[in-house]
Amino acid sequence: MAATKDPRPCSIADTLALVGEKYSLLVLREVCLGNGRFDQLVRNIGAPRDVLSTRLRRLVDAGILTKRVYSERPQRFQYRPTQAGLELEPVLMTLMAWGDRHLRQDDDRPMVIEHSCGNELLPVVTCRACGETVRHEDLTAHPQAPGWSVSGPTAA
Repeated sequence: MAATKDPRPCSIADTLALVGEKYSLLVLREVCLGNGRFDQLVRNIGAPRDVLSTRLRRLVDAGILTKRVYSERPQRFQYRPTQAGLELEPVLMTLMAWGDRHLRQDDDRPMVIEHSCGNELLPVVTCRACGETVRHEDLTAHPQAPGWSVSGPTAA
């Protein structure tokens, strides 16, 4: 899949270059659920084996997953999330919550994630300083890349 380079310097675009390919976030979902063996990934995701191998290699190379041998004969590997991979888990939880709200009915949710307190997880984004829940109308973007404003490139 040929990707077009986003002209705006953007951490979202850079992150999507690593995890935005088809199946990549599903691989991370399964690995975070503890299903890190190749046969488990094939079964639970349904990706073609060659595509899955490519995604796994890219995620390992990007430092999102680790790969370790669990069987020597035949040689087989298990994948686990790195700290960087675990830091993407809230993104997965937020995507799941969005899908549950907008694509499903309450009785049609395929999975519920429970917090260690015993209650269902409801992911929210909060301000690091004041702790308030973030709403769109409370946000102000401040581009840091030289030559860029919120509306686009500035005149040279």
